[in-house]
Amino acid sequence: METYNNTVLEQLPQHLKRYVVAQRYERYTALDQALWRYVMRQNYSFLKDVAYYPYIPGLKKAGLSIETIPNLQEMNDSLKLIGWGAVTVDGFIPPAAFMEFQAHRVLVIAADIRQLEHIEYTPAPDIIHESSGHAPIIGEADYAAYLQYFGEIGTKALSSGKDFELYEAIRQLSILKEQTTTTTVELAAAEKNLQTIQQNMGEPSEMALLSRLHWWTVEYGLIGDALNPKIYGAGLLSSIGESASCMQDDVPKLPYDLYAIEYPYDITKPQPQLFVTPDFEHLRMVLDKFADTMAFRVGGKQSVEKAIDCRSVCTLAYSSGLQVSGIFTSANVDKNLSYIQTQGPTALAFAGKELEGHGINYHSEGFGSPVGNLRDADHDLEDFDDATLIQYGIVEGQQCLLNFASGITVAGTVQRIVRQFDKIVLISFTSCRVYRGEDVYFRPEWGPYDMAVGSEIVSVFAGAADKDAYEALEGHLDHASSSKSNEPEDVKLVNLHAAIRSLREKGFDQEAWLAIFNLFGSENADHWLGLVELFEIAQANGAEELTKLAEEQLLEFIDRYAYLKKLIDDGLRVAKEEALNNQ
Repeated sequence: METYNNTVLEQLPQHLKRYVVAQRYERYTALDQALWRYVMRQNYSFLKDVAYYPYIPGLKKAGLSIETIPNLQEMNDSLKLIGWGAVTVDGFIPPAAFMEFQAHRVLVIAADIRQLEHIEYTPAPDIIHESSGHAPIIGEADYAAYLQYFGEIGTKALSSGKDFELYEAIRQLSILKEQTTTTTVELAAAEKNLQTIQQNMGEPSEMALLSRLHWWTVEYGLIGDALNPKIYGAGLLSSIGESASCMQDDVPKLPYDLYAIEYPYDITKPQPQLFVTPDFEHLRMVLDKFADTMAFRVGGKQSVEKAIDCRSVCTLAYSSGLQVSGIFTSANVDKNLSYIQTQGPTALAFAGKELEGHGINYHSEGFGSPVGNLRDADHDLEDFDDATLIQYGIVEGQQCLLNFASGITVAGTVQRIVRQFDKIVLISFTSCRVYRGEDVYFRPEWGPYDMAVGSEIVSVFAGAADKDAYEALEGHLDHASSSKSNEPEDVKLVNLHAAIRSLREKGFDQEAWLAIFNLFGSENADHWLGLVELFEIAQANGAEELTKLAEEQLLEFIDRYAYLKKLIDDGLRVAKEEALNNQ
């Protein structure tokens, strides 16, 4: 993985590095560059008055410019000065991974750029949204601290099985929308699949609710006075359409509080309302209120039930500090949680580090253990001293019978007692039988038995405690690429934009301008952006006849393609304003 001489990236854990792809800057075409330039010029024209932070200084702090698509080396050269970094990925990555990057102070940037037809807004992650939206405000220390803290909380959020289905459906639909070869049948099928899943989600998970807080703050947040707020959300800062429309009076501006979790969102449509925070410290306070309800802070039976519903790797932390990571499939949750069980590869850890000999290869078929105290014991098993262990017959090499208050019995020969920081965290047995009445949890013929020690489950969170130890299991990503390919007509368009870019960089030449202009025709709607650029060049160089020629052609475009009116009008307006300011 390229780290761009940024220590923030060098310190990323291995399990996150597998999501990172090379930017391959050379693949951005002249059309891509024109797209970036148009959006950024529009953003500056409008956002210089309504963005929370000074727009141009913010761009410079993040290593961005209006003229060209950002280079990851240049971005990291700037971001590392404020303790952050940036990496490129291929489209969507799982929400938990996105949050963890954020917790490590790393911006995740989609390597691709939107298509021309999605210039105002794209449902798929792209470099315009991720870099021009998120990066410039990182220079605001209070906001950067909130963003990192959100990542730390989000990394622990439990998802449901339905969340994973929804994520995959959204990812597939966004890929299809950005690929030029997608058929209407494929698109309709993907949209129907997404709609079906959305209508059958059930109760929202922790991650679903947390994603709403993320959406209404990091992506679509407003700050300041509710009557005259400023934009700080990246989704608004990178959308040349919604950044303007959202400020209109018909879009309600609600005070931001925890009730924002009651408002779901649709990434494919303009938002029906927005939330205004008085300051960034308020965002952290609301986030903390929600975090107090999450399984990683609450623990107990309800949290274990959430882990079971998650149907993916989670970690249960005992009061002793022992962490059990795996896919939890069943638990005795009658009145009090009495036994936990995983299926498939499981690992045991302490303080986020895997215990030696207790990785996924050793516990390859699952792990089960009681939760709670021994019957009639006056203090927790995890706190037993040597004398108390002897009193209860827990001596290495000797047989013992442990009767838990829950009614579970563990009978076998003690093989090993494992302590961490004066806490007993694990007792291993041979010839062991674990049962309660007629229910048998473990038999001697199954091999050695490792019993977790702890009076209760104090924390439950998503993912493995030692994620790097799980990397070999999780393997490589199997994501369809979201990269788009140029069709023959696209190649012609790319070449036209390359000629325009050369004209701008080498200096104005009237004959060269006319030669390019004559290659454009009103029969191709995609030519509008090139004509806007030619208008801008002529206007900036005082070529009145050429300016008039380009404007007349663009007005013909508006007559023929009414849906282009706003884009063309905005392009002409910005060019005229710039020429006027330069006089």
